[in-house]
Amino acid sequence: MYSPRAERSELQVEQPPRRAIPSPTKWSRKATCPRVKTTHTAIERRAQVTSSFMMQSILSIAVLLLAAVVSAVSTTGNRLLVVLDNVAEKDSYKQFFGDLTERGYQISYETPRSSQIQLFHLGERTYDHLVFLPAKVKALGPNLTPSLLVDFINAKGNVLVALSSKVPTSSSLTAFLSELDITLPAERTGTVVDHFNYDTISAAENHDVLVLDASNSVRPGVKDYFRVPGVLSFPHGAGHTLGSGALLTPVVRAPSTAYSYDPREQADAVDPEDLFAAGQQLALVSVFQARNSARLAVVGSAEMLQDKWLDAQVSRLGGKSVKTENREFAKRISGWAFQEIGVLKVNKIEHQLKGDNETNPEIYRIKNEVSYSISVSEHSWNTWLPYTPPSSDELQLEFSMLSPFHRLNLKSIASTDSATVYGATFTLPDQHGIFNFKVNYKRPFLTYLDEKNTVSVRHMAHDEWPRSYVISGAWPWLSGIAATVSGFLGFCAIWMYSKPTDLKSKTK
Repeated sequence: MYSPRAERSELQVEQPPRRAIPSPTKWSRKATCPRVKTTHTAIERRAQVTSSFMMQSILSIAVLLLAAVVSAVSTTGNRLLVVLDNVAEKDSYKQFFGDLTERGYQISYETPRSSQIQLFHLGERTYDHLVFLPAKVKALGPNLTPSLLVDFINAKGNVLVALSSKVPTSSSLTAFLSELDITLPAERTGTVVDHFNYDTISAAENHDVLVLDASNSVRPGVKDYFRVPGVLSFPHGAGHTLGSGALLTPVVRAPSTAYSYDPREQADAVDPEDLFAAGQQLALVSVFQARNSARLAVVGSAEMLQDKWLDAQVSRLGGKSVKTENREFAKRISGWAFQEIGVLKVNKIEHQLKGDNETNPEIYRIKNEVSYSISVSEHSWNTWLPYTPPSSDELQLEFSMLSPFHRLNLKSIASTDSATVYGATFTLPDQHGIFNFKVNYKRPFLTYLDEKNTVSVRHMAHDEWPRSYVISGAWPWLSGIAATVSGFLGFCAIWMYSKPTDLKSKTK
């Protein structure tokens, strides 16, 4: 017999067994609800993450503050690599390296063939500055090839090279300096001697310790960063010659009575025709600044940086014993090479219509009167100061398209504790097009300023031309037009309001 209830029971799907939930009365006091336990665990994890983040933030701030305190005064970094023949030789330069450490540099010492030397990592410099001291190796190894050193300069790294006539210069350094148009003697052992300006205390026979006037050794006409009072001692120096490149500048030249010769091959007699160079041709200390403002300094005497000669007593022929100023000179030459001094920075550039509040507009109109200003600072050791060029120099502005339409001297218009503001006001040319405000300031011993701001100069709009009644030359024509119009209107008035003559009366 058919039964609907039985059919429904057969069609029902078997339900899975329900999970038994324990009764709250069966929980012990120590037991907790699973949801409550999970919530407590999440809260504890969040608290741990928050406290860990706070600790990391505090540590990061502390590290940044510490880095700000101990950072070097160089504007390009404080990582310094010193390459020398033997690491133990650094004891001879304790004062020199001690001064660098006090100025905040982190110094690493390596030998030329060390496998630890790596100038680049992932395309970035691993050091900011290099110092090469004399090393008794023919080549510096695969990690210090001339091409790598040139790449280091191109990456805005700075180099200080110290030479010595007692140790032949490595072929790697010779080739590297040759790339920069600095030439060393072919035998690499040339010694600079002077039979009139030598130290009678230490070089009475060999005359290879020169005593030079530091005040007369610096190139005139530029800002002087190497002038020190007193004299310099230049022991066992290796001279070099400079090419005609504009990026090279001699700091200390040899006296006119000095010459460079090879003591090994010319010990008995010196043939003038075989001399490497003599007199002012010889450069004893030179500097090079690349177009990216990377710097190189070549010191012909590494011994002048040693403790023995930093504060030594020297005496000229027939003179009194005096103290050398090598320590102060070493500070200045290293400070310049590592960009502690002679560094310029542009803080702000503004150009605007004279009397207008809008700064740096993109479009001007021909014959507008425009004001331009630039704020420049100079880094001096550990602070930024207002920059003032020498009395014979000027900071100039060019307003140019393909060629300059204006070249103006910028005058000081304001000054603060850290910058000088230079400015000029001029009238734009009667020429529309794309123009540049350009400041191209390149001087020896100073980092280069090359600032360019592009603007458009449009022609006059139709409603901006002067009206004809303002132009005096148009007055006769305007008068003629006015007379013609007035006469025509008068004639019309007379014609319209005059009574015509009666023809019948005239006939009678």
